[in-house]
Amino acid sequence: MGIFHQLATATLPLIPRPIMRKLAGRYIAGETLEQALGCLENLQAQGFTGILDLLGEDVQGEAEARAVLAEYKEGATQIAKRGLDAYVSVKPTHFCLQKDANLAFELYDDLLTHCSGLGQRVRVEMEDHPTTDDTLALFAKLRAKHIGVGLVLQARLFRNPADIAALPEPEPGGRMDIRMVKGIYLEPEEIAHTKPDPIRAAFIEQCKTLWAGGHFVAIATHDEVMAETLMEHVERENIPRELYDFEVLLGVRESLWQSWLKQGRPVRVYVPYGPEWRAYSQRRLRKNPEMLKAVAMGMFRR
Repeated sequence: MGIFHQLATATLPLIPRPIMRKLAGRYIAGETLEQALGCLENLQAQGFTGILDLLGEDVQGEAEARAVLAEYKEGATQIAKRGLDAYVSVKPTHFCLQKDANLAFELYDDLLTHCSGLGQRVRVEMEDHPTTDDTLALFAKLRAKHIGVGLVLQARLFRNPADIAALPEPEPGGRMDIRMVKGIYLEPEEIAHTKPDPIRAAFIEQCKTLWAGGHFVAIATHDEVMAETLMEHVERENIPRELYDFEVLLGVRESLWQSWLKQGRPVRVYVPYGPEWRAYSQRRLRKNPEMLKAVAMGMFRR
């Protein structure tokens, strides 16, 4: 990271809320469920399917975690009522995993039962490495009861191939549903790849391993070179379309997902919303040096 990028990143907490909220508009659907549903409807009209994500993490209290569950259940209900092709995706610490693993299981179990009745799936997100073991244990317990639960895996972690090998055996007709990401968390170099090329290589090999096991892979990336390498593999190995899609972030490289859609590739858009939008938006800005530079220059002028 260059010195200017470091300085620009340091200005993010100083940006006034109205300015940050305006900048965040490209990355979040809004602060309310209704705004998020409107965004999903607009995307579906363009040919994109969706993912609904209520922003937030590190919940420490049961009452707050149960309020998060109620919001997700209402979101799933509205998705069904509006005929949207979308599913909900939840961070384990948003369901209080760090404080109470039993409560996290109870809440996911309730949400999965609700969504199953609506014909929908649910995905368990993956957060930074201190939560990985607890998240995988939670997923295994949920998977033993619910076929409609998916998982996120981060390719950059050295442990990931072993975690893939240790995934619960799917019951007949119940392939695993994995979203593969590079990993946005800046993990220590002792446990994770930190350079772009090794991360790409790990991502590609892990996708191939999952496909070889007959599993579904959500290719969550905006890296078009890596995506094309994977599509060459899909075509060469005759991997059926029902075993993959592209999953992209709202506001990030929209022209790329438009081109994938035109090529007949399935594209699903991650639609985050909620009052806890600032931390997420700052992470997205850190990944966008040009916008970050413009923000920093504006701050210096002020």
